[in-house]
Amino acid sequence: MPLTAEDIRQIATRCPRRWDKHYTASKLRADPVYAAVEKELVASELPLLDVGCGMGLLAHWMRAVGHKARIIGFDFDERKIHSAVEMARHLTDTDFAVGDARSSIPEHAGDVVILDILQYFEESEQDLLLRQVAQRVATGGKLVIRSGLKTDSWRYRVTMICDYIAHGTFWMKSAPQRYPTAEQFQRVLEGAGLEVKISPLWGNTPFNNHLIVAQRRAQPDR
Repeated sequence: MPLTAEDIRQIATRCPRRWDKHYTASKLRADPVYAAVEKELVASELPLLDVGCGMGLLAHWMRAVGHKARIIGFDFDERKIHSAVEMARHLTDTDFAVGDARSSIPEHAGDVVILDILQYFEESEQDLLLRQVAQRVATGGKLVIRSGLKTDSWRYRVTMICDYIAHGTFWMKSAPQRYPTAEQFQRVLEGAGLEVKISPLWGNTPFNNHLIVAQRRAQPDR
């Protein structure tokens, strides 16, 4: 269920900077991705790896709704990781570190989440990252991705413009390189042995965001 206004206020007060407090409160109120990830993973007892975690807001949401498994987040933006560490001091079994998904993914076996970073990679880098994280999805686990998709639509154009604005205002360290396609997700993730579902996730936003859920089913006994 969505967080209450008081839940969101409490999370925002943990931010070390005033701008981050406003950003956090607005993001948690308006962005449908957190409730979508909650629906997929809140009952999971598998550890969770958050690739490109930013300030770690997903961890706060998941803890607030009762998710108890270990959460590990990493991001290449040192400032955001500093904020994530400061904000998560009271969270149990939750760790954040600086790391670049282009060079290495932490060893892991469980669930994996990737939110809003694939557009900053070239196609070959996207394919490699998807194969690497698929290897870290345990049996019964899920890979949950939110990504803008490349389509011939006004939502796609708005998404691209806003990502360039985010880079121009220094909120994002990189400019977008390439938006993945639905066919790409199906090709790479099904090739890695995962079952793939793709659905729109734009909510009340103008963005061309989609939720990609890829699960590793248990093999039937023979």
